[in-house]
Amino acid sequence: MTIETRNGDIGTRVRVLGLAAARGLALALVTLPGAVLGFTLAVVSIALVPIGVGLVTTPWVLTGVRAFADWRRVLAAEWGGVRIPSAYRPAPEDANPWSRTFGMLRDPATWRDLRWLPVDMTVGFVTALLPAVLVFYPLEGLAVAAGLWRPLAESGGYWYGFVRVADQTSALAAGALGIALLALTPLTPRLLTFHFRLTRAVLGAGQGELAERVRVLTETRRDAVDTSAAELRRIERDLHDGAQARLVAMGMDLGTIEMLLDKDPAQAKRLLAQARQSSVDALAELRDLVRGIHPPVLAERGLGDAVRALALRMPIPTEVSVDLPGRADAPVESAAYFAVSEALTNAVKHSGADRIWIDLHHVREGAGMLRITVTDNGRGGAVVAAGSGLAGVERRLGTFDGVLAVSSPAGGPTMVTMEIPCA
Repeated sequence: MTIETRNGDIGTRVRVLGLAAARGLALALVTLPGAVLGFTLAVVSIALVPIGVGLVTTPWVLTGVRAFADWRRVLAAEWGGVRIPSAYRPAPEDANPWSRTFGMLRDPATWRDLRWLPVDMTVGFVTALLPAVLVFYPLEGLAVAAGLWRPLAESGGYWYGFVRVADQTSALAAGALGIALLALTPLTPRLLTFHFRLTRAVLGAGQGELAERVRVLTETRRDAVDTSAAELRRIERDLHDGAQARLVAMGMDLGTIEMLLDKDPAQAKRLLAQARQSSVDALAELRDLVRGIHPPVLAERGLGDAVRALALRMPIPTEVSVDLPGRADAPVESAAYFAVSEALTNAVKHSGADRIWIDLHHVREGAGMLRITVTDNGRGGAVVAAGSGLAGVERRLGTFDGVLAVSSPAGGPTMVTMEIPCA
């Protein structure tokens, strides 16, 4: 190995150590005030939620905390090669403060952020500062041994580590301690990586959350299977009790008509009119049954027009606003349609409202989100309880990894917000 190669290796190592120390120092200077400020504001804002002030401030504060955490995720990836996925649920931007605040507070990632901030301002601060200490503090010991001890000693004494510097001998001891600390400087990049891994351990999703995610997916899959089986039983029952019975009766009438054509033409004519009406009724029932499985307008013209057609059949004046750039997958459109239908049914039956508003739009977050809001000016008090229509909507959306948020204070209005990932 040539002298130039050795010098190049030494220069590279010095640059690596210096860069790690500078990054650690910059992190330490930002970590402590940023974490303290974010944690303090978050705790105070959440504490003020019961009196209403926190409903306004909490979304802004938590958004700032998320921005701070996301910035640290970027630094972890760029400076330490440690990737920390960001898994925040999309906040309902168009919802009222109540829904937006509690939507963010129900997000497990929010509580991971709040657990991470105290760790970041303590252990995180120390682990970020250590790389700078290991690089710069030994240089101070060497400077003390070189003569800096004199003005320091004259000012009343000075401690370097565990060595009290008062004369040249103690200054040389401080220099020896500095040289010993220099031997630890190769650990500087590893300490910085440890800092980012600590951040990932606290800020990243844990095994418990992944297990909860698997449990929820298992439940939603089971709900989807149960719902599908119940739907098949409903179709069989409706066919047996409705269209099938009418078709059987129409066949019997046609047989009777065939025998009466020559004997009693008038009676045969009456039975023929009755058979024709039975065929009309059977056809109408079959159309209703098909519409309940998958409305033709949904398949032909998409979710927006299908919801507009649904609104026209409502006994309450219903306004529909649609802003969709294209069409989602057929299963997503079907789930969204029947979720809207159930929400409208609940509003008509229980809200006492005289007006309903429906808003459908696409949110460009990640892979895209279909967001639907059904609002009525009724009496309020709607809850997602077991056996309720809204609980059924929540199960239907959960099959597609969708979410349901309900804001329904006493006295109204009621706002039901549904979100379904488009991909």
